[in-house]
Amino acid sequence: MPIIDSVDRRSSWRKASHSVGNGECVEVSSALGRVSVRDSKDPEGPVLNYSADTFRSFLGTAKKIAALD
Repeated sequence: MPIIDSVDRRSSWRKASHSVGNGECVEVSSALGRVSVRDSKDPEGPVLNYSADTFRSFLGTAKKIAALD
């Protein structure tokens, strides 16, 4: 279950290199064993925080699903 809270907004946020330029992206930041995710259109809005292990598992599953397409 993700934790929703505010984080240091000065964190180094990044978008996927394959994101298109339409602004429909999420951004991620990592520090201290957690990964934070936010909406790129609302950088001051809510942030979802996951453990690094949980986020790594999510990415592995997403890659497997994408490979099926």
